Amino acid sequence: MSGNAKLRLVVIIGSTRRGRFGPTVAEWFTGRAGRRGDLEVDVVDLAVTRLPEVLTDVDEELPVSVRELGFRLAAADAFVVVTPEYNHSFPAPLKTALDWFYEEWAAKPVAFVAYGRESGGLHAVSQLRLVFAELNATAIRAAVTLPDYYWDLFAADGSWPKPSAACHTMVKTMLDQLTWWACALREARARQPYFGSEN
Repeated sequence: MSGNAKLRLVVIIGSTRRGRFGPTVAEWFTGRAGRRGDLEVDVVDLAVTRLPEVLTDVDEELPVSVRELGFRLAAADAFVVVTPEYNHSFPAPLKTALDWFYEEWAAKPVAFVAYGRESGGLHAVSQLRLVFAELNATAIRAAVTLPDYYWDLFAADGSWPKPSAACHTMVKTMLDQLTWWACALREARARQPYFGSEN
């Protein structure tokens, strides 16, 4: 595998709620990621994929939507999860999406773009770090957090986020760290498959 090949970044929109802010955040983030020459971005919107809520048993065939998403996740070199904070945690459809898969996450880096009120989504991120650790993924330290996003980050002309918003600086740091880990882990997986403990 060439070290110069673009990194495949899967961006997951974790909220499926009506009137959600997630697609707006994801559009901004993917626009910033798209400016880099080392990333190929694939956006997964859980409101569109509509994964089943009931997981199959080990000897049952996977639903088509699960199989199709599994191919996209398996091809990824890195993940970014765009999530709101609901009741100090992250949305249930996002947990369902994580639970449908296992090997697809292993030995790959994941970063977070979170939004919420005063915490900026940090409570959701802290819980996601625990889940991804169990899935043998590497959650990087840098994250983008958006506190009080509805009223503080809009510019006077209605655009979002305003040029002075701190998230513009945060996203560069996060992407720099994410791509470093993505390159390092891609090279490691190419040398030797990752052998994690079974779920």
